[in-house]
Amino acid sequence: MVVFSAQQGRGLSFRQTATGIFTTAIQHRKLILRLAKREILARYKGSLLGVLWAILNPLLLLAVYTFVFSVVFHMRWGADAGGSTGEFALLLFSGLILFNILAECLIRAPGLMLENVSYIKKVLFPLEVLPYVQMAVALFGAATSLVILAVFYPFVFGLPPVTVLLAPLVMVPLILLVMGLSWFLASVGVFLRDVRQIIGIFVTVTMFMSPIFYPAEAVPAGYRPLLQLGPLAIPLEAFKQTLFWGKMPDWRWLAIYGAGSFLVAMAGFWWFMRTRKAFADVV
Repeated sequence: MVVFSAQQGRGLSFRQTATGIFTTAIQHRKLILRLAKREILARYKGSLLGVLWAILNPLLLLAVYTFVFSVVFHMRWGADAGGSTGEFALLLFSGLILFNILAECLIRAPGLMLENVSYIKKVLFPLEVLPYVQMAVALFGAATSLVILAVFYPFVFGLPPVTVLLAPLVMVPLILLVMGLSWFLASVGVFLRDVRQIIGIFVTVTMFMSPIFYPAEAVPAGYRPLLQLGPLAIPLEAFKQTLFWGKMPDWRWLAIYGAGSFLVAMAGFWWFMRTRKAFADVV
């Protein structure tokens, strides 16, 4: 098993950084899955319903958001969606699936090293896998939500289009982006404790500035380019197109977004490996 040392992190080449993003996950996949499983079970340990809360939490959240935005504010998705409350609820739910991947990882990232000080003291422990553990936990939540979406989908939209098979592919660039940001924030959070507060605000702003509760077409034309700069805008649009409208995603924009996400992932991984040597001195 290959483990990057702190000294190696200071001299990672472009190729080592690019491949290291993936080889880290492959080489340590058993460790990642074991730690993710332990965290998922610990999250619901002692509760009466246990892991069932993984299903109840998104359902309750969906019910609240649907009531507030579709009943209280009378919001509808538009002509393509037919305007029904059920359609609005599932469109909203699909957006929350992607948002929760980003939110869960980024909110935890700044304190990730501080919550695992015992691992920092272990010379051979691959600290770079901890953001992958958080991603695995977030993807477990996303998978649970997708199952819920699949259960209700036929009752509202009928049979899904064949493009639904592309939905997991659309999520890959977002996962790369979140991983890159998680590595960077996990490192910076060791030295700057205020980062956690800043990220909390950023995540909240991202939620309302992304087309989760409303279609992108509802935003005035002059502001749409600004909306597209958000980390969720492009994958959200592609996700809904493949899931609900039976359309192919805009491959050009998705490719640009994917290339940018890969560069962010590389930069975050390189920065983490370069700075990890100093973690023990700070914590």
